[in-house]
Amino acid sequence: MKKILILSLMLLSINISFANLDNDWGKTGHRATGEIAENYLSKKAKKAVNKILNGQGLAFVANYADDIKSDPEFRKYSPWHYVNLAEGETEYNPETANPKGDLYQAIMKCKEVLKSKSATKKEKQFYLKMLVHFVGDLHQPFHVGRGADKGGNDIQVRWYKKGSNLHRVWDSEMLNSYQMSYTELAANSPDLSRKEIKAIEEGELIDWVYESKDLATKLYDSVEIGEKLGYKYMYNYLPTVLEQLQKGGIRLAKILNEIYG
Repeated sequence: MKKILILSLMLLSINISFANLDNDWGKTGHRATGEIAENYLSKKAKKAVNKILNGQGLAFVANYADDIKSDPEFRKYSPWHYVNLAEGETEYNPETANPKGDLYQAIMKCKEVLKSKSATKKEKQFYLKMLVHFVGDLHQPFHVGRGADKGGNDIQVRWYKKGSNLHRVWDSEMLNSYQMSYTELAANSPDLSRKEIKAIEEGELIDWVYESKDLATKLYDSVEIGEKLGYKYMYNYLPTVLEQLQKGGIRLAKILNEIYG
């Protein structure tokens, strides 16, 4: 009986640990970004990606970087999911950046390995899966939020009738409430003109970091601590969520097209 009780407590502890893991865009959002990216890949890039992933799609691998969090071997990658500027800094400074890595460094590392002629297929597969996820993270604005409140995780609010926080609302609460599958989200992304697509593709990675940071700065003012959020917040901000998913997909495709031609 004592052994059964201990085992039950261990299982409960494991479940709680999994429940507390950051979901970033949530599985649906990350898969939507991967699915959208597929629509913007060049033929060469599609062929290269298909070869590296053994036929698996970008949506299928989009949550890999979250799925491995529970393995101690991969805990070192935890800081790669976000990037915070140091207090008082308005620009990213490599000298004050997290020595363990951050979201900007992570994407640059992924690109480096995927471009490498000496990297093995296994290495490229790992970093391609990570890249899909990290580009998604980059477009969840609170992954470029303030370090002091853990990217909005410490800003407690209520989502309809249950407790939540600002980070989680943007990670998954709004998308979960919207109740669309990732394929539905991707299929219903707005049709953009070539000019609109080029505008999204413009700039370098660091420009996209600053863009998300600016958006996060504005969104911090969208709530008050303890505020009850629901229909009105969905109405005001779900379009921004959907826009960020589409931007993430288009920019992921741009990175892969640049790597593979």
